[in-house]
Amino acid sequence: MIDPHNIVLMPVLTEKSVILGSEGKYAFWVNPKANRTEIAQAIEAIFNEGKKKEKDRIQVVKVNVISVRGKTKRTNWRIQGRRPDRKKAIITLAEGQTLEGFGV
Repeated sequence: MIDPHNIVLMPVLTEKSVILGSEGKYAFWVNPKANRTEIAQAIEAIFNEGKKKEKDRIQVVKVNVISVRGKTKRTNWRIQGRRPDRKKAIITLAEGQTLEGFGV
């Protein structure tokens, strides 16, 4: 299996994603080549490290994937650059479960 930290790159901490956290949904930037199954397994592996009790372990119920195209930006008045394409995953946890450290 690929290292879970190479699949899940970082959490998306925006106002909208924090509001989704109250509904049991969390957003992450993920590797553009990862699929839904790999993302769900990586999230569970990362957040279940060191948890031995079954009731403390999280369970991913659903994964929604969004491909975000990079924007064209001007770095100078005539020089254009392009931001990279990225992939965002919104995961839904089982009812009553939350992730620690998201401020929700």
